[in-house]
Amino acid sequence: MGSLKLEPAQSRPDLLAAPVAKALEVWPAEAPVDADQVMVAPIDPELADTAAFCELYGIGLDESANCVIVAGRRGEITRYAACIILATTRADVNGVVRRHLDVRKCSFAPMDDAVAKTGMEYGGITPIGLPADWPILVDSRVVATPHVIIGSGVRHSKIAIAGPALGALPGAEVIDGLAREVA
Repeated sequence: MGSLKLEPAQSRPDLLAAPVAKALEVWPAEAPVDADQVMVAPIDPELADTAAFCELYGIGLDESANCVIVAGRRGEITRYAACIILATTRADVNGVVRRHLDVRKCSFAPMDDAVAKTGMEYGGITPIGLPADWPILVDSRVVATPHVIIGSGVRHSKIAIAGPALGALPGAEVIDGLAREVA
């Protein structure tokens, strides 16, 4: 995975947001990988954004997955969800995601809300350790990728994990067409 210096995530809680470390402690036994196969590497926090990160560490955009937090509203009720997509794609928030959440209006969650509700840093939010009642919508291209790089909940590290494991997270649903290729 490029020039990343990977080590088991459970041995480096200093490289994980608290909700991520806690989720690894209760990792599902039926997951396609064991918790000790979830790897983490320190990175320069100033270069945590996808394009800069991939360039510096030699990671292909097709191996990097983004976790996008969305908020959908129907009446007075707001529903949050996470969308996991490859960096070569964009989530179809106003189409597939909106219909899936059964909301009238759907958009990217405001940064302050996303940070407060996840307990993670903006630019490092990951699907591991999200609130249990949030759906995790995973684009089918992510689970078809043998290994992907995702956030760790903090900006100073990244997680490497098998793509299929993201589709097996609690609350995860794999969706064909969740994202579209970026032109």
